[in-house]
Amino acid sequence: MKVKSGFMLREIAGQAVVVPLGERVVEFNGIITLSESGAFLWNKMEEEVSENELVEHITGEYDIDPETARKDIREFIDSMRFRDLID
Repeated sequence: MKVKSGFMLREIAGQAVVVPLGERVVEFNGIITLSESGAFLWNKMEEEVSENELVEHITGEYDIDPETARKDIREFIDSMRFRDLID
């Protein structure tokens, strides 16, 4: 999976915010702020990555067990798919 083109992660007033670009501005209504770990995952998903790779990345970066990481990552992915932000 990968973040769709036309979206960018920016820091605004100390918050990680997903910003639509170009034609995506018309398609995407709203704003999404991400937690530190959400921004970490977003950055990893700027390139094609599997769920297993995300689990490896996040467990290597944060003190979290693989089972909890997988559950949280699935929730994050579901949220991003619901908003049509990833392929």
